[in-house]
Amino acid sequence: MSEHQQHGNHESEHKETKRREMSRRQFLSYTLGGASAFMAAGVVIPMLRFAVDPVLQAKGAGTLVKVVEVDKITEEPASFTFNVHQVDGWYESDPEMVAWISKDADGNIFALSPVCKHLGCAVNWNTNAEYQNQYFCPCHGAHYTKEGKNLAIAPAPLDEYQVEIQEGFVYLGPIKPNERV
Repeated sequence: MSEHQQHGNHESEHKETKRREMSRRQFLSYTLGGASAFMAAGVVIPMLRFAVDPVLQAKGAGTLVKVVEVDKITEEPASFTFNVHQVDGWYESDPEMVAWISKDADGNIFALSPVCKHLGCAVNWNTNAEYQNQYFCPCHGAHYTKEGKNLAIAPAPLDEYQVEIQEGFVYLGPIKPNERV
């Protein structure tokens, strides 16, 4: 065997056992890519948490608000104002709400929302001479019965509040569709 052939066999053995090594360029690419991904995650994760936080908060049941003493409620609807604490995402407020509260023929207390179902104006009780003992909307002439049933123009009856009587006071809860009419 010639010396050249021995040298060729030695090189082929050397190539087979050569390990694949990472080049400097690959090492820098992986390192910079990993560091960039880590820093981007550090910025993006808090932003996602901030955006999704209101969705993750547990929602409590609607709370009741003390409005008026039961003794002050008559069969004639009367307007009462009260404040409700609202949390809308990150915004908290205490808007003033209005309810028309009265008793029915059986003495049951109910409360109606003053928002007209036509276009959202506020209705008033017994303010129009043509519609005696009815809720009347001054914007477009919609009118309702004492129980909130729509008589003209409005497509639906007035909404009502959830009502509870506790220790001689009327408590109002969330607004719901009118179930009385």
